[in-house]
Amino acid sequence: MAENTNEPTDNQPEGVDPLEEAFNAPAAEGHPEVEGVTDSGVAEDAAPEAEAQEEAADTESADAQLATERLEDLRRLQAEFTNFKNRTGREKEQLRTHVIADVVVALLPVIDDIDAARNHGDLEDGPFASIANKLEETLKKQGLERFGTVGENFDPQVHEAVLQQPTSEVEPDQVSMVLRNGYKVGERVVRTAQVAVAVAE
Repeated sequence: MAENTNEPTDNQPEGVDPLEEAFNAPAAEGHPEVEGVTDSGVAEDAAPEAEAQEEAADTESADAQLATERLEDLRRLQAEFTNFKNRTGREKEQLRTHVIADVVVALLPVIDDIDAARNHGDLEDGPFASIANKLEETLKKQGLERFGTVGENFDPQVHEAVLQQPTSEVEPDQVSMVLRNGYKVGERVVRTAQVAVAVAE
């Protein structure tokens, strides 16, 4: 008697159509549809990572540019402060010179009297000589400078020619006699010196 080929085997459940089971089974590994799904998923995962790296690079570049701009601003402010400090120092020194010069102008008659008394021998000793010396030393420390001596080259910027004197003691166009001392504070001439200018005999 022939065997029944329709009986279920040990590996096949009873009542299940083999064709239907094969149709409903998951696609095997390496199937084109499965591979397509897998590649798409990898691409979708890689895209956000690339965007994140690009954003990080842009942020780093922007931070570097901002740091460079801030450094340039700092250097510019430092240069401006240095210029301001130097300008303020010059203005302060100019103001100081101006104030001292004004004081000297007010004291010029007193200084001339001291010079006249010294030339007459009245300041060799005594309390008045001590006061005169202290006053002159104080003004000298403040920048007061006396000029106008015999033998100087005549300079119309600091000398006032009162007369011409024929003489052979000094060269022509040199100061042959000082009639009144000149004074300056720093580069500012407070008073020109009155002098006689030598000419050839």
